[in-house]
Amino acid sequence: MPRDLVRRAVRRLRRTLTGGQPVAPTAPTRPPVLGYVVAGGGGAHPASAHVRVVRRTEHLARSGAAEVRQVDPAAFLDGTDTTDYRAVLVQRDILRREDVAPFLAAAAARGIRVAAEVDDDFFTDSGRDRLARAEYDPDRLASIDALVRGADLVVVSTEELAALVRPLAHRVVVVRNALDPTLWTPGEPVADDDRPADEHRVLYMGTLTHGADLALLQGVFTDLTAADGTAIRLEVIGVTEDPDEPDWYRRVEVPDGHYPAFARWLVDHRQRWRAGVAPLRDEEFNRAKSDLKAIEYTALGLPAVVSDRPSYRDARGHGVAAVPDDVDAWRAALRSAVAAGAADPVAARWVRDERTIGHDGDTWRSALLD
Repeated sequence: MPRDLVRRAVRRLRRTLTGGQPVAPTAPTRPPVLGYVVAGGGGAHPASAHVRVVRRTEHLARSGAAEVRQVDPAAFLDGTDTTDYRAVLVQRDILRREDVAPFLAAAAARGIRVAAEVDDDFFTDSGRDRLARAEYDPDRLASIDALVRGADLVVVSTEELAALVRPLAHRVVVVRNALDPTLWTPGEPVADDDRPADEHRVLYMGTLTHGADLALLQGVFTDLTAADGTAIRLEVIGVTEDPDEPDWYRRVEVPDGHYPAFARWLVDHRQRWRAGVAPLRDEEFNRAKSDLKAIEYTALGLPAVVSDRPSYRDARGHGVAAVPDDVDAWRAALRSAVAAGAADPVAARWVRDERTIGHDGDTWRSALLD
């Protein structure tokens, strides 16, 4: 049918349905506004803020599902910020201890839902002791406790952490960590002249809370060689500030920059390594840890070798090598990973289809905005 006849038919149908009255145009519906309170600003935030909050809010904004704004706590408290937020997501200890109760009260007075976001064990005695050694002072820990107890909702990264939080919180939702595909989708690798032919390199990256976990690998990497006799060398990013670098690992300094630049640097230089490792001691604090390292290594195209802990239960079911606390088992798993040199195809599909933002379900958005 010619297009003009189609248009006439549509107009006749519209007149029939509306009794000949003109149809008023529908005003566009403004999307809800989600506020977030995290450390840093202008795109420069700690890695945890990017992974758990900022990258997800940016995805919401790009999709048109919400407007997103970083909230200045001082402006929110003194009433200067009058934005009609549907919800405000507050991460960890970003609010000072003395500001938590006034912030919650101000939000309640305006009918704004407050969600707390935590992704570590800040609640058990052993967890708090470990975090205190990583420079969490008592006021920071008290701020988190007050926020979790007073918020309308707490978002956590694992079921194990949820079990610790439920006795304290009004409501808990588990949202597993996921990667932003705009950062972690590999393109052409950068030519790297620092790749000697006489060794295979294995990557371990993490925060300073993992210093004790690093020690698990000393016996594993000491004099470790591949089947052909080539040395297998551990390279560490972050994890420890020990000024005396031992001879069984090498510390790697990456270019300065916040999390997106760091992620892109890893992606660009991924051919530097043959595998990635994520050891975890069998400690109460570690039982609430997420599988973030396994999905990051897999996104880099590297086979991941991890400790056989609850954190990596799901990863183990999707092709990631989970190893018990046995030096020989670790050495054998690393030789296999180095020989493969590429992520397991099942693991790669799992990360792509289930553990990237936009492909990991709608729990986060619906918990905050519905």
